[in-house]
Amino acid sequence: MKEAREIWIKGLVQGVGFRPFIYKLALRHGLNGHVENNNLGVRIVVEGLEENIKAFVQNIQKEAPLASSIESLNEIDIPANGFSDFKITPSRSLSGEITEVSPDIAVCDDCLRDMKVQSHRIDYPFINCTNCGPRFTITRALPYDRPMTTMASFKMCGQCNKEYSDVLDRRFHAQPIACDTCGPHYFMWDGGKEIADFGPLRDKTAHLLDTGKILAIKGMGGFHLACNALDEQAVSRLRRKKNREAKPLAVMFRDLEQVKKYLHISEAEESLLQSWRKPIVLLKQKLELPLSLSRGLDTLGVVLPYMPFHYLLFEKLKTPAIVLTSGNLSDEPVLISDEEARKQLAGVADAFVGYNREIYNRADDSVAMVVNGKTRLIRRSRGYIPSPIRLEFDAEGIFATGAELVNCFAMGKGKQALMSQHIGDLKNPGTLSFYKESFERFKGLFRFSPRQVVADLHPDYLSTRFAEDLKLPLVQVQHHHAHIASCMAEHGLDEKVIGISLDGTGLGTDGKIWGGEILICNLNTFERLSHLEYIPQPGGDLVTHEPWRMAVSYLVQSLGINETQKLYPDLFPGTSQAAFETVMMMLDKKLNCPETSSMGRLFDAVAALTGICQFSSYHAEAPMRLESTVTEGVFGVYPFKIREGDISVIPMLQEIVKDKLSGIPVGIIAAKFHHTVVKMVVKAVHQISRHSGLKKIVLSGGSFQNRILLENIENQLVEKGLRVFAHEKVPSNDAGIALGQLAIAAKRSENRKSE
Repeated sequence: MKEAREIWIKGLVQGVGFRPFIYKLALRHGLNGHVENNNLGVRIVVEGLEENIKAFVQNIQKEAPLASSIESLNEIDIPANGFSDFKITPSRSLSGEITEVSPDIAVCDDCLRDMKVQSHRIDYPFINCTNCGPRFTITRALPYDRPMTTMASFKMCGQCNKEYSDVLDRRFHAQPIACDTCGPHYFMWDGGKEIADFGPLRDKTAHLLDTGKILAIKGMGGFHLACNALDEQAVSRLRRKKNREAKPLAVMFRDLEQVKKYLHISEAEESLLQSWRKPIVLLKQKLELPLSLSRGLDTLGVVLPYMPFHYLLFEKLKTPAIVLTSGNLSDEPVLISDEEARKQLAGVADAFVGYNREIYNRADDSVAMVVNGKTRLIRRSRGYIPSPIRLEFDAEGIFATGAELVNCFAMGKGKQALMSQHIGDLKNPGTLSFYKESFERFKGLFRFSPRQVVADLHPDYLSTRFAEDLKLPLVQVQHHHAHIASCMAEHGLDEKVIGISLDGTGLGTDGKIWGGEILICNLNTFERLSHLEYIPQPGGDLVTHEPWRMAVSYLVQSLGINETQKLYPDLFPGTSQAAFETVMMMLDKKLNCPETSSMGRLFDAVAALTGICQFSSYHAEAPMRLESTVTEGVFGVYPFKIREGDISVIPMLQEIVKDKLSGIPVGIIAAKFHHTVVKMVVKAVHQISRHSGLKKIVLSGGSFQNRILLENIENQLVEKGLRVFAHEKVPSNDAGIALGQLAIAAKRSENRKSE
């Protein structure tokens, strides 16, 4: 007896070759019917023998395309219609709901092979298929069809149209399909001359990079600035011109063999580096590389080629590695317009390489690291955006504005959180404009109608002001509660947990600056159980640029005014005596010295005390340098005190000063400091767990980007029989705040409805 079944699949199932996959699978199992894309997902109708339908459904789950992700698969028995074959039918829009938009996918191996054998695509730098190529960055609207993308202006030639229409072809309904007859093309501006022929353009690009020049090259989600990564002078020149004095630069290596030559890499890191998402992965350095790449840090951000152009360029390059950093100035958003890039980067780049397809949604390269064998995202953008985070509750219509630094926002769509790409620091006017533009584009693309907005407690955050300007019902959420809720939402937790939130800054409910917090919380409320003791922060936010100020503050708390005064010449040689005396006066008279419990500020203080970093040129430089200085194999700890309600590190600071003045190597001091922080957090949490009976521990906050803290705190808590949850899909830094805000607002709304 023939049976009939209607199958609905939701998830990342469009733009990833899902319908051709279903078509071939149905033929293999002898089934008739049809498959269609619509804004709800993929709808399949099949008729055939019951055992064949059952095998068909099982193999959908087992054999789905690599970049796809099935959120749900629902079957409904229906009457048979007597279909005579299996077809792919046109896309439809059925409601205001949306299906997922695929992230951009690195070029696949099949396309790289085609690039050398297909006559109309020999060395064609825009080759793609249903399994790879641009997606989010070229998508204007849903459903994801060519007219809704920036490929709409490129009319397919006969050959491409034939492939596009052939259901058995790998390029069937590949929306960015193109060849050298009908598709986009690259061009170069070099000293006022334009080169449009790709062969000479590629040769010239390689020659300029090999000879120390700086190029602006249009990537998948925006422009990059590139130079020879093994040329110290070229890298230093790029830093100078880009106004990026010390922040680490990402490097693209030709292949995995070259990565292994210069850097240490584990199996998990290797797998992440080669994945279809192709993020920048932080790896430990092995061989000496130009100092200017990471300016003293022991890690390097590494990425492999992910566009056809990258592979073609490395075929001509002599150098095995190029710097590939965001094409912008200072903290501005990455540039996506050819015209704007030529104008704004004229004083930086010696030549420009662009192409005539528009980037609609800008997206920086994503950044990740591997800790305890798991991927930990640091920047979530190209390759990950706009894949949603699944929620255990309804968040429809809630807009979360996020934090102020490393901002991302989030929109609630049913039981999904749609998070924006990396936006950046909203204090920068260009970044704030990008934020507003992205908000409008996400609203349109995902058919989002905000009915409630949620923001940080801090009244001066520009994200909070943006929330107020929307004139919608407003919920404000404490920063560190949002951090913990973000990790809870990622892991599907909806219960009371112990949360450890360690970061640089966040306004507390007592009006003070928090950042070293242990909370008991759920998605609705929180209770602050313990925190680092309060320390004056002389000059307010100025301490983030001048960590030595926090060192002075901790010294005054530890040793007193008179003893600290004596230490000036020994511990602060790079600071003027006038500035030192001013800070001492501020601390003595309590002028502009807000109190802070921040873990980030404690790291700043120790980095400055040890002479590792007394002035910061970029966000979190001092903690990053302190981590890089750690001597491996040293596990000693300093003393500390766990008191009722807070943790005192004054005993530790006193011992650190003694070690520094005694000539103990700073690497040993840095190691002992790190292991002290680990021990005091683990001990405090274990005590709270015993008293509360709670066994689930949630870690969040920017300080957990520190490998040593994350790895050791996670492992030691597990050794004590506790279940530990840390970020994997969402950054632990402030880029994850919006997800936590969204989760808290949704839960509070749910609770109000049930009252």
